[in-house]
Amino acid sequence: MNKLHIFMVMFLISLVMSIQSPIFTPYAAKLGASSVLIGIMLSIASFTNLTGNLIAGPLSDRFGKKVFIIISLFLSGILFIFHALVSSTMNLFVLRALNGFSLAFLVPSGLALLSGYAKNSHQQGKNMAINGILGTSASIIAPLIGGKLGATIGYANTYLIIGGSLILTAIYATSFIKETQHTVVVKGNQSNRLSFLNILQMPQLQVVFVTGFALMYIHGVIIYEVPYLTVEKGLSTATTGQLFSFMGIGTFLSLSLLFINRFNPIKRIMFGLFGMNMVVFIILQGLLSLPVSLFLVGFFFGIIMPAIATALTDSVSNNGYGRAFGVMSAIYSLGMITSSFITGVIRDFISPYFIAFTIGMLALTLIGYSRFQTKTSSPFQAPIEY
Repeated sequence: MNKLHIFMVMFLISLVMSIQSPIFTPYAAKLGASSVLIGIMLSIASFTNLTGNLIAGPLSDRFGKKVFIIISLFLSGILFIFHALVSSTMNLFVLRALNGFSLAFLVPSGLALLSGYAKNSHQQGKNMAINGILGTSASIIAPLIGGKLGATIGYANTYLIIGGSLILTAIYATSFIKETQHTVVVKGNQSNRLSFLNILQMPQLQVVFVTGFALMYIHGVIIYEVPYLTVEKGLSTATTGQLFSFMGIGTFLSLSLLFINRFNPIKRIMFGLFGMNMVVFIILQGLLSLPVSLFLVGFFFGIIMPAIATALTDSVSNNGYGRAFGVMSAIYSLGMITSSFITGVIRDFISPYFIAFTIGMLALTLIGYSRFQTKTSSPFQAPIEY
């Protein structure tokens, strides 16, 4: 029953946070932000998120995950309400930075808490897949809701709804979430205390971090480019919300294939990253319609994300989950920072999709080389133990 509540909270977080995806860019543009400034705003949020991730990991390991989930939800709810009251791009910039830091405590703490409910790698993969299905279901519904709300009641009022919903979610979490006590079976010997340096130096996790960076870079390009269609082509936010929903449907489909969790996580990572790179190339060349392309992006995104989480938890002990997920979240943020900034600067001169494809293929090459180098010693070569 306790696991049901953390699933519910993670679902509500995904739902509420995804509502803003189709409205932030046009909202910022309405306030007078240029494409470069919008890219900087997205980057600063990711930068402060990265900083918070690195702080959140050790603190959640020491003081527990629940308290940081609740505090983060309350603070983010208040900050989103202030989004509705801004009158200049500078105000929006500051709020994005503060909100990025506040939200940094949510993902690593939530995933670390959820990971504690698994007793082995197979359960770990299943929990992450179910969480992914719920989050993806939210990402299908939320952009439609956000786009419709933005077109109907305006951007400011939509942010009021987002903020209020996060505060209600915080109240729910306060009442029902419990700390976990289970221990995950870990392969190999792990020290009781893992520093950030220890985590970064682990070869099997370096593969995961490279993948996470490339994945978020590609994701960042899409998050930037698709909403910008509302600015360049005069589309409604409802239309961009529908486009994001196609991506969510693709992710939902791949996450629903639970048998995939029985396969080696590194092989799943390589397969998913290769597929995503091919789809980015298709978007670059305009070979398929954008809805179909986004559906395929979502499909391969759903292949990669649970595999990353499983590979991570297979490599560290339970008392290091907070730090490990903190580093992973920081890598995600770094990918978004780089992507948002570069896309905002170069989009008038070169296609951001070309840069995303190049980075994705470079990451895949590095992963393949690393796997070849450690073929005889990698813990991922053995079948996953159930």
